[in-house]
Amino acid sequence: MAKVGITETVLRDAHQSLIATRMTTAEMLPIIEKMDKVGYHSLEAWGGATFDSCLRFLNEDPWDRLRQIKDKAKKTPLQMLFRGQNILGYRHYADDVVEYFVQKSIANGINIIRIFDALNDVRNLQTAINATKKEGGHVQAAISYTISPVHDIPFFVKLAKEYENCGADSICIKDMAGLLIPYEAEKLVKELKKEVKVPIQLHTHYTSGVASMTYLKAIEAGVDVVDCAMSPLAMGTSQPATEPLVKALEGTEYDTGIDIDALTEIADYFRPLREKSLESGLMSTKVLGVDINTLKYQVPGGMLSNLVSQLKQQNAEDKFEEVLKEIPRVREDLGWLPLVTPTSQIVGTQAVLNVLMGERYKMVSKETKGIVRGEYGRTPVPISDDFRKKIIGDEEPITCRPADNIAPELDKLKEQCKEYMQQEEDVLSYALFDQVATKFFEYRKGPQVKEVDINSVTIQEV
Repeated sequence: MAKVGITETVLRDAHQSLIATRMTTAEMLPIIEKMDKVGYHSLEAWGGATFDSCLRFLNEDPWDRLRQIKDKAKKTPLQMLFRGQNILGYRHYADDVVEYFVQKSIANGINIIRIFDALNDVRNLQTAINATKKEGGHVQAAISYTISPVHDIPFFVKLAKEYENCGADSICIKDMAGLLIPYEAEKLVKELKKEVKVPIQLHTHYTSGVASMTYLKAIEAGVDVVDCAMSPLAMGTSQPATEPLVKALEGTEYDTGIDIDALTEIADYFRPLREKSLESGLMSTKVLGVDINTLKYQVPGGMLSNLVSQLKQQNAEDKFEEVLKEIPRVREDLGWLPLVTPTSQIVGTQAVLNVLMGERYKMVSKETKGIVRGEYGRTPVPISDDFRKKIIGDEEPITCRPADNIAPELDKLKEQCKEYMQQEEDVLSYALFDQVATKFFEYRKGPQVKEVDINSVTIQEV
């Protein structure tokens, strides 16, 4: 067994999980050169919700953030999370937008693109995979891990082989809800290592409290890389902490080769940021504990808090247990969807509606209808004809790849935002978050300055 690689998530998933993706570029930059010298497998520094947050909350250009990080991380590969045909948004985009986004991500500094789809529909990954290969990037195809009667080890092994055949350079087991328990991880990794030739990486969250033990069993089973976060922004709904894992493996056949003193210095840098986030209330103590209900109900931690909030608004908190029991029934009706953005929100909202209405599917959300129509892709198991008829009547469901129905849209988008464009990448910011991006573009302009020519003398009118 070669040494185990560590992907450091403190610049992306760790602060997304614990402080609502609010770390600024200015807070990141001073420590990146030291992080670059550590010997990480990669730095996960972009993608996920960081793009939206930069524009929406921080008045930052996400592309500029990427360039600045790349400028300081000269040696370590930069990694991003990419939602397949959804890119970093919440709908499917045309192929020309996906291809252009990948091209610009790699041109601005990304080396590894972790591509996933909420339904594990490989068709929704193919355009992004092809584009990444074309641009010379590393394709990491991610399995959205979940638990259900159909999601067993043979299911995930078959999926991994499909990903490998589609061009994946590595496979990630993406356990977004912290559901993978230690001995199950050992079995899954062993089977994957037998059946696929590319490296296997494991990503999980500490939500249920088992993640470090899960990593240890996965490492013993042969996993190549694991995702960790520097301790000030680790555990709770984030990843296992980097330093303890490095220390635990030191001197063994799995030794990471990372110097613990270098990590201590980096942790010291992030500690005041943690304290500041706790004092401001940005980091809630609710996200720092262990919630074993995650394993009991197979529901991500963020989804649980969302359900509580929805029920509070309806003065129906007493229905919480009933809603939790309804979730697996809705999942079964909808073809046993994994629960990850956006499917977790769709299933959770429909379960709440079913309970509050006192009759199942008396009211159906447009997103639930979208799943049944096939707008999001192919569900893990087919939806029954009876249920489909109940939800969408005699409508014909989409059986092709959903993006096949989307006409090229890049030229139209360029035309729509041409007055704001200061760089080619701006059209992509606009494509994903049009109103939010437009507001940022206005902010970026600064005070409005007009030039007025009076008698051939140019004065500035502010």
